[in-house]
Amino acid sequence: MLKNPETLKIVVLAMFGVTYVLLMLLPKIRAYIALGCAAIFVVLGAIPFTGDNGVLNAIDWNVLMMIAGTMGTVYFFIESKMPALLADVIIRKMPNVKWAIIALSLFAGIISAFVDNVATVLMVAPVALTIAKKLNISPVSSIIAIAVASNLQGAATLVGDTTSILLGGYANMSFLDFFFLNGKVGIFWIVQLGALASTLVLMWIFRKDTQKINIQDKTKVSDYFPTVLLLGTILLLIAASFFERKPETTNGLICVALFLVGLVREIIKTRSFKIFKASMKEIDFFTLLLLASLFVVIGTLTNVGIVADIGDLIGGITNNPFILFTIIVWISVLLSAFIDNIPYIATMLPVVEAMAPSIGFGTAKPYVLYFGLLVGATLGGNLTPIGASANITGIGILRSAGHEVKTKDFMKISVPFTLSAVITGYLLVWVLWK
Repeated sequence: MLKNPETLKIVVLAMFGVTYVLLMLLPKIRAYIALGCAAIFVVLGAIPFTGDNGVLNAIDWNVLMMIAGTMGTVYFFIESKMPALLADVIIRKMPNVKWAIIALSLFAGIISAFVDNVATVLMVAPVALTIAKKLNISPVSSIIAIAVASNLQGAATLVGDTTSILLGGYANMSFLDFFFLNGKVGIFWIVQLGALASTLVLMWIFRKDTQKINIQDKTKVSDYFPTVLLLGTILLLIAASFFERKPETTNGLICVALFLVGLVREIIKTRSFKIFKASMKEIDFFTLLLLASLFVVIGTLTNVGIVADIGDLIGGITNNPFILFTIIVWISVLLSAFIDNIPYIATMLPVVEAMAPSIGFGTAKPYVLYFGLLVGATLGGNLTPIGASANITGIGILRSAGHEVKTKDFMKISVPFTLSAVITGYLLVWVLWK
């Protein structure tokens, strides 16, 4: 146990640097790397296990429960085949391949605003594969469009992506705050205008794909109850946002409770506990462990004063709010193209808050910096094939279907798509929230 504060700070910073490098180099074991780092910090005495600044308080249980509960409910939603039915209905209305691809990307975006991005790609990509097979064309471009569109809309709502859930938990934002906050337009509408700009880019990219479509197959929904559960989750999160004095874990409890309702119903319906095992497999406990460990790591950085030091360092570059905002957005875009945005967002949220007073925010929450960080880190992941889980999933689906995706082919779509969305979001966040 180290007692000298300065020595402790140096050791913690060095450990964090090593941990972050290992998180990038060894993604398959990153949860265990973060857990190991958190455990070392506890042993060193950099963070106590209990107390106001301890491990148990550093972990955001509300965020973890929201993610786990939503994942479980989404599993039932996918199994019911409702997303596939909705995709079929949309496709049957489209006159040619170009509009089918655009419709699928927009549909994936709408779904991913409320459902995990990876799950969205898994739902919608098979429809694109079916169309490509029947028309004897390559599905590569359409599935890339679906992947980047789903990742874009993850920033739109409180439950759309882990990064949004992290922001909501840290800034104490409700579901409705993503739509309207402090009398201003929220991040949801900014993302929609970014999606509009990127859709125009897709229309130009696919302008020559005018093959006709004639698909008569229609998916049959096996159960409508999971759809009710998912809509119920959204409605209850909205309702909870109207209550100011509520437990900090309210949103998490809502998500977990509705998942448990669906689980109990399935067990009773099937008279078997096999569904319990299947649904547990769909909850990404690896990511939950990673997040819990990262909360402890970031809590340690805050406890020993490193977060405040980093905030002072970045804030010391300039006291011009626009320049600082610009730096945050575009560094986030660049970094998120190559590294996982979950640990990045988890690290930067307290840093952004720490630097805010130096540019005139005082004790007010720096929403312009929060939203700039979210736009840059979430949308920036679309630049490269490895920048977002949705992109990796889409490429994996194509590989399974016998289609290898070259980085240059991916970036022909992803770069103009991402830049149009980020530039739109960057300008709107500043204009509306400066």
